[in-house]
Parts: sequence; C-alpha cells; structure tokens
Amino acid sequence: MYKQILKELKEHTPFTAFGAATGIILIIFFQKLPSESSYNIFYTLHPLHVFFSALVTASMYNFYKCGTGKKKCNLGVLIFVGYVGSIGIATLSDSVIPYLGEILLDLPHREIHLGFIEEWWLVNPLALFGIGIAYLKPSTKFPHFGHVLLSTWASLFHIIMALGQTLNWFTYIGIFIFLFLSVWIPCCLSDIVFPLLFVKTPKNHKNPIRN
Repeated sequence: MYKQILKELKEHTPFTAFGAATGIILIIFFQKLPSESSYNIFYTLHPLHVFFSALVTASMYNFYKCGTGKKKCNLGVLIFVGYVGSIGIATLSDSVIPYLGEILLDLPHREIHLGFIEEWWLVNPLALFGIGIAYLKPSTKFPHFGHVLLSTWASLFHIIMALGQTLNWFTYIGIFIFLFLSVWIPCCLSDIVFPLLFVKTPKNHKNPIRN
C-alpha cells in the first residue's frame, strides 16, 4: 500500500504542478476581483469538485470491491465511502489547506469557507448525486483529471477571497506551493487511497483510472 501511495503521488506530480501553474496565471488576472465575485466562483467550482470527487471515489470502491460485473456494492457502504472521501477530503483540499496558506502568508481577509455547512443545500446533494452515478455506472478516467483542475481553481478562489494587497514574488511562490499541496496529497487520498482502505480482497487488480 505504501509503495502504491508513493507511486501515485509521483505520477500525479507533473499534472498537479501544471494545475498549480494555471492557478498562478489566473491569479494574475483575477487578484483584484471583488470578494463577492470570488465567493460565487468558489461556490461554483467547489461543488463541482465535490461531485467529481464523489463520483471517482465511489467508483474506485465499486470497481475494486465488486469488480466490473453485474454485482452491485452495498449501497450504505458506498454512500459512506463516497461522502466522506469527497466532502471530507475536498473540504481539506479546497478550504482547510488554502486557509492555512492564507494564515502563513498573512493575507488580510483570510476566512475559512466550509461548503458542506455554508452552502449545504448545494454541496451535499451534489456529493450524493456523484455517488448515485458511481453506483449505477462507475466512471473514473475523465472525472479524475477534471476534478484535479477544479480542486486547484477552487483552492485558488478561496485564496483570492483573502487578498487585499498587491502581491509580491514571495506571495506568488507561497500561493503556488499551497495550491500544489492542496491538490497533490488530498486528491490522491480521495480518489485512490481512501476507497481502497475499505477493500480487503480486490475484485479488480487494474487501476481503472489508467486502464
């Protein structure tokens, strides 16, 4: 398991770095965006991230626990894995780690935004919708890569909400690091490691994200 985790982290490094680089490009153009607009964009990207994360996490569990046959996984367990793996880890990725970055960078308007509480009526149903699709027709390949970018940009607009100053090179570097970390470890945990913790004897030994 440890070797698999390290392998996945290594293979996701280039794509995650690319996502963080796109975030730096975006912040150059959007750093003066009003806080209310940033809030609205965050609550467009974050719920979409939760949806894709729930779809991929639940699909990974479905593939490995029940295989690719007609057998359906236990719905209760699938909901638990998909919900905790998406809401919990997407919140860590999009809100908690960016907020820690805002504190360390001493951004003036730092504030943590927990989507499953602040906009519970939107975020939670989308997580359940993703789990429902994973139960009926599991899918991982495109949603995985799509949600990595969505996570990067959601984290970015969480940080943009905290801005209120002219950025210097140190701040840009710091933002890049926190964008990278906020996606690199949580997304691998959510999509790959977390669902496999609940699988004792895999029915499918191929990684459906790449196979």
